[in-house]
Amino acid sequence: MSNPSSAVTQSASQIELIIFDIDGVFTDGGLYRSDDGQETKRFHATDGLGIRMLADAGITIGVITGRTSKVVEHRCKELQIEHVYQGQKDKLGAFETLAAKLNLDHTKVAYMGDDIIDMPVMKRVGLALTVPGACAEIAEMAHWTSQRQGGNGAVREACELILKSQGLYQQAIARYLV
Repeated sequence: MSNPSSAVTQSASQIELIIFDIDGVFTDGGLYRSDDGQETKRFHATDGLGIRMLADAGITIGVITGRTSKVVEHRCKELQIEHVYQGQKDKLGAFETLAAKLNLDHTKVAYMGDDIIDMPVMKRVGLALTVPGACAEIAEMAHWTSQRQGGNGAVREACELILKSQGLYQQAIARYLV
């Protein structure tokens, strides 16, 4: 992970909720279909551990995705992500619902997206995150870009950014250093 700017670190230190898009962020963005039409997706194991470390540190995790997939449902359940909004063509509406449900000021929320559908939410949050290869409009508006691609550890980098900015990273990894 590259050294974030002081403004990014300051914003990340205030985050209480991080919301992720799925396709292109949690995954490489590819849509895979088996011969029988079943959708599959590839997730990166290190992203999952990053999510668990964030949750264990008290940061709330959410997902807002435009597509609906049983694979995403299973992965989010596996990672114990409680706030999952699938099939959201209006991601801003889902974001507003979640922020209100958790009674959170938008400055306390981070969002990681990669495409135009993510723009309305990214304009509203305190910390807009993206991945290399995001569309030009997202790349331009993001406060921070991971070094790793979506589906290849980008989510983990975002988790570490928040943990380190809040001084929680050493505590988060301590349980694994026994």
